[in-house]
Amino acid sequence: MGSDLIVLLAEDDMGHASLIQKNLKRSGISNEVVHFLDGEEVLNFLFRKGDGPHRESGIPYLLLLDIRMPKINGIEVLTQIKEDAELKKLPVIMLTTTNDPREIEKCHALGCSNYISKPVEYEKFTETIQQLGLFLKIVQIPKLNGELID
Repeated sequence: MGSDLIVLLAEDDMGHASLIQKNLKRSGISNEVVHFLDGEEVLNFLFRKGDGPHRESGIPYLLLLDIRMPKINGIEVLTQIKEDAELKKLPVIMLTTTNDPREIEKCHALGCSNYISKPVEYEKFTETIQQLGLFLKIVQIPKLNGELID
């Protein structure tokens, strides 16, 4: 995974967000992580709206997206991203406690890259995130201007 890739984490549970960041680091991911507490914050960042930080052109991003979030849920965030001509290339990994087969199917139909259920047990949760980190080390991520990074 390229060092210029920025991981976007949309997760309203601070405990989960902290565990995700800590275990990505444990698996060797040292990339910057930008944390959002709700779907509206991540959409404002990606679509360059509002007063907060905005995405920059030519930088590769990867979004770890929870489904159950305040203001705008993860499925709506995914829908808006995949309907946008430029943002539809953004890799989105659903990272959620929901393992309902209908929601899994819906997210894949909308264009998510992967769907990972967060285990309830602490040790399984940390192991899952560390495995995600290992996966991120080998996956190719497109920049939003079309180039691939390693």
